[in-house]
Amino acid sequence: MRVLQLHTVCGFTSPGRIASDIDGILKEKGYESYIAFGRGAPMNCDTPIRIGTKWDTYAHVALTRLFDKHGFGSKKATREFLSMVEELDPDIIHLHNIHGYYLNVELLFDYLKVADKPVIWTLHDCWAFTGHCSHFDYIGCDKWKTGCFDCPQKREYPKSVLFDNSRDNFFRKKTAFTGVKNLTIVTPSQWLAGLVGDSFLGDYPVKVINNGIDLSVFKPTPSDFRQRYSLENKFIILGVANVWTERKGLQYFVELSRHLLSDEVIVLVGLAEKQKTTLPLEIVGVTRTDDIKELAEIYSVADVFVNTTLEDNFPTTHLEALACGTPVITFNTGGSAESIRERCGHVVQRGNLDDMMRFIRLLKEDGKETYSKACRERATCMYDKDDRFADYVELYESFR
Repeated sequence: MRVLQLHTVCGFTSPGRIASDIDGILKEKGYESYIAFGRGAPMNCDTPIRIGTKWDTYAHVALTRLFDKHGFGSKKATREFLSMVEELDPDIIHLHNIHGYYLNVELLFDYLKVADKPVIWTLHDCWAFTGHCSHFDYIGCDKWKTGCFDCPQKREYPKSVLFDNSRDNFFRKKTAFTGVKNLTIVTPSQWLAGLVGDSFLGDYPVKVINNGIDLSVFKPTPSDFRQRYSLENKFIILGVANVWTERKGLQYFVELSRHLLSDEVIVLVGLAEKQKTTLPLEIVGVTRTDDIKELAEIYSVADVFVNTTLEDNFPTTHLEALACGTPVITFNTGGSAESIRERCGHVVQRGNLDDMMRFIRLLKEDGKETYSKACRERATCMYDKDDRFADYVELYESFR
């Protein structure tokens, strides 16, 4: 069996690591596996396929910024890539994020409709069924259910500074993405599966496969982190994000910092250098790292992981914290609550900082050790990457 995956990047960021982990499992089983990607340098894959060049990406970015036509550029790059696909002749085509300034989605789906190959499409966000945005929870928009127009998030990713083309985008996507004979949609959360059912993709079968993580890396890991940051005898409240924005809830951590006791501190990972200079003294800022061992050390040293995101699908950060024995407190947004069970943490209503602080203090009183065993057990039982990505292999094999 020969499998071709498509994703914006190869081997880094959470979805990128999912693709490379699936690639590794397939090769261990003796299958042929390839990852096609559009940006950055490939990591953790010895059979990558680059789609286009950086100049193709720049042109696609310009088309998006000026005319709001994200996903409809990169025609030459996509045609060249599809010629390679025809020569490769994969048995399964597995799509991940097809947005990210590297593919022409109409050309891609025109090919999928005539190639008549089994297609799996893992959605990591909502871009596939909107006229512009990748998430809409934050502003409570439901135009995607009937047809986008006058997009309130035109300046959010994928940002357009001039035109609003959301209505045309919506119907072009609907035409392109529907009508593939043998397509199965996979979502990491029940929440996103429900949204797909309400969208123009609702006629496709949907399967939920939770994200998985590497439990040999994400485990209770000793380090000198407390000593390096002078946090001995501090109760550490941890937050982690790829990019800290208002939608990720940075402002809530700033507010929480005003209510900390002298033995409590907030540590935020993923901050830009400029953001670090504006933080209150009660927040220790750490820049983004793609070193997963370093992340495991930070998760392990924390007393509680707090997620104040205002929109999310199925946060991998929750799974990583649990695997390191650290309980999680999260806002009830998107699929954020689905990984949390009793003795693993708490779920609070979005924006309710009083409850957030109450549960933080409850965990502090109980002690992390009260929760650590249950956290690790849940991660081991539910989110081992070998088990979750074996679910994908099982899905592939069902098409044979």
